[in-house]
Formats: sequence, C-alpha cells, structure tokens
Amino acid sequence: MKKELKIAATIFVVVFIIDQVVKYGFANLGWDVDGPYMSLKLAYNYGVAFSMFSFLEHYLKYIQLVIVLIATIYLFMNKTVFKEYYLPIALLFAGGLSNILDRFTYGGVVDYFYWHYGFEFAIFNFADVMIDLGVVIIIYKQIKQSREEKKKNGI
Repeated sequence: MKKELKIAATIFVVVFIIDQVVKYGFANLGWDVDGPYMSLKLAYNYGVAFSMFSFLEHYLKYIQLVIVLIATIYLFMNKTVFKEYYLPIALLFAGGLSNILDRFTYGGVVDYFYWHYGFEFAIFNFADVMIDLGVVIIIYKQIKQSREEKKKNGI
C-alpha cells in the first residue's frame, strides 16, 4: 500500500503542477495560438463539462470540494479500492482539484484546447484529459476483471 501511495502522490503532484503552470501561461502570459485544425485559446468555463450547471457558478467549487472530500473518505475506508485503482484515482484527483483551484483563483476553469477542423468541439484543458484518462483506465480494468470472472466461472 505504501508503494501505491507514493506512486499516486507523485503522479498527482506532476499532473497538478503541469496543469497549473500551463493554465497560468494562458491566463496571464497570453499563450494563445491559432491553428488550422486546433487552436490554443483562453476560455473560462463557469460550469462543468460543456458548461453544464454554469448557473451554479459561485457554488460549484464548494459542491465539488464536498464531492472530493466524500471520495477521499470512501477511499480511506476502502483501502483495497485505492490499491486496485491508485493510478486512475491519482489522475482524477489531480485533474479535479486543479480545476477546482481554477475556480478559486480565476473564477472559472481555465480551458485552452479548441478543436475546430470539420466540426467545433468544446474547449478543454490538460486536467480534463487526465480526468478522462482516469475514467478510461477504470472502465478498462472493470471490463477486464468482468471477462476474467466470466472465464473463471465458465460463462
């Protein structure tokens, strides 16, 4: 368990710092770049994915902090879950807490990746990608585990 915690903490710190440094550059140093397929353009998201719940703009950071606190308590009480999923948990917590920090620092989440070739896609950031990667890893592990159980039970 100690090894997993060290790895998770390292991943958390690295992802969190990279995300915050990049966001600082876009928010304060004007790192915007226009491209033919994708642009790097500063935008603030006052809601969650695709700006949903933006009407909760001022309360969202507190709601999200409560969710992170509940998840932390759950993991503390279920150490086997953490041991099994420490990598995606580190990615989820780093991305989630970095986005929450944006809400306190900038008033909204700093987004900057803007895909606009062929179709326009939502603007997102590195933390969002890490959150998505964490979810994909969890889903992959769940599918793999389900298949192994079916094979073991002869189904």
